[in-house]
Amino acid sequence: MASDINGPQSGSAIPPHPGDAPAARPVDLELLRTPPPVERADAARNRAAVLQAAARLFAAHGFEAVSMDQVAAAAGVGKGTLFRRFGDRSGLAAALLDARERDLQEAILRGPAPLGPGDGPDPDPADRLTAFTDAYLDHLLAHLDLVRMSETAARGARYRIGAYRFWHRHAAILLAGRSEDPDHDAHALLAPLAAEHVAALLPELGEQRIRAGARRLAARLAAPRPA
Repeated sequence: MASDINGPQSGSAIPPHPGDAPAARPVDLELLRTPPPVERADAARNRAAVLQAAARLFAAHGFEAVSMDQVAAAAGVGKGTLFRRFGDRSGLAAALLDARERDLQEAILRGPAPLGPGDGPDPDPADRLTAFTDAYLDHLLAHLDLVRMSETAARGARYRIGAYRFWHRHAAILLAGRSEDPDHDAHALLAPLAAEHVAALLPELGEQRIRAGARRLAARLAAPRPA
């Protein structure tokens, strides 16, 4: 999913707070993003309509229950157009997931605080990490079937996709100076946010307990280290 492109440096490289270790070097998270497709204006409008229709249908009925015919009809495009653009239903699901991941990445890079850097004083890394955890769960729970499919397509697939590397690097930057091993602790934060894990726990624990547990973990990991 990842592709190397040039772009502005991430606002996620946080300057040190009192008592923190030196901040991580500014890291260009843009390089870990999937670039949006380059299309004509009419093709981009059709693509947006298809992805919106697919998102509604997948959310309402589940990925397995939705056909390409249904998506084409809901989007107002021909079935042939849909197959030419996306190949099959799995290709459509991947395109939808890519688009939603880019939306969240854009909010992290340039959005308002605390999820993004904002326009004012630098938000506290702990607040940003908690906001990321909340926003990631919003994204995950809205597209649980699709994320689960992408993360379990092959052994270790979750850790090879560009989106995971983006989430991990962002968390590691926020944990710099707050953790003895930011890279390890960023993986530790993301481990209970795996789609397979969340899908297994959701019937037993429910969404609110999963969210509360993830927030507690983020707060503990990002707590300032004793002087």
